[in-house]
Amino acid sequence: MKKIEAIIRTSKFEDVKEQLKAIGIDFFSYWDASGVGNEHMRGHHSYRGTEYDTQYIPRIFISIVLRDINVAKTLNCIEKSAFTGEIGDGMIFSYDIEESVRISNGARGEASTSGPGDKILTES
Repeated sequence: MKKIEAIIRTSKFEDVKEQLKAIGIDFFSYWDASGVGNEHMRGHHSYRGTEYDTQYIPRIFISIVLRDINVAKTLNCIEKSAFTGEIGDGMIFSYDIEESVRISNGARGEASTSGPGDKILTES
């Protein structure tokens, strides 16, 4: 099993969420995050003609646990749907998961995951 973490622009969250659902990822965790990145090194950032202070850059942090076989398709989905082509589009990370336990029934490993962890994503 793998854990994918993605830090994306808040403006791209709905696109990413819709595309994940389209490939069969119907369960993931997310939360608001702030960070400092390359935009900060350039001073103020302009988006659609408006200047923003980039000292603290608002982002969405996404966390997904799934089977190894689903990783490449999920990574590609996030990369394409979060892309704007500008500095600050975000980052995606993939980690090995050694063990997982579903607290409600004691299921372990792949049997403990729900959503993308218990099925192989369909080709579309």
